[in-house]
Amino acid sequence: MGQGLVIYGAGGFGREVLQIVKDLNRIAPTWDCRGFLVDSGFVAEQRVHGLPVLGDAEWLRNHVDVQVIVAVGSPAARRRITRRIAAYGNQFATLIHPRAWIGDHVEIPAGCVICAGALITTDIFLGAHTHVNIGSTIGHDAKISDFVTISPGCNVSGGVRLEEGVELGSGAVIVPGVSVGAWSVIGANAVVSKDIPRDCTAVGMPARPIKFRQANWQDA
Repeated sequence: MGQGLVIYGAGGFGREVLQIVKDLNRIAPTWDCRGFLVDSGFVAEQRVHGLPVLGDAEWLRNHVDVQVIVAVGSPAARRRITRRIAAYGNQFATLIHPRAWIGDHVEIPAGCVICAGALITTDIFLGAHTHVNIGSTIGHDAKISDFVTISPGCNVSGGVRLEEGVELGSGAVIVPGVSVGAWSVIGANAVVSKDIPRDCTAVGMPARPIKFRQANWQDA
């Protein structure tokens, strides 16, 4: 039947992740997806695409053999959830859609989700629990830290550095060699041509910070 798996998050991206699981299983029966988990108090249907919503993270206490993939778009929420799950001892899955293209010398650690149409070239490091959404590209020698979200249609050029918790809006372009500081948000269709500091929101062409958050806001 394959390795037991639950998807944490029953929203839109959770359903997209389920589709990745189905497409992988069409090639080889790799995963036995048991259903979805959600935060306590989160309103969700009892069944999503035919699979049950099993409860919250507490469900894992009695199912330590089941692997987990966190399908939550917000980097801060994803980090909070993964820290809670790690305390139960469950392993995190890594899901790569069969129609993603991954070159040689690419590190993809546990918890990553690589969606259909993603192109990742060579000599690239992805941090744990990074999401690379549909149709996004990552060029040579890029370094992506933990809990980064790369939304659909982004272009991350060669030598780019995305620090922990960065969130790129759909269609964002990061030009070669630029760095984006930890826990910053880049707006949709922005063009980042200069380094962006941490804890800010940057928009436009070229992208400029328009709002700053207090340090450690992601832990609030």
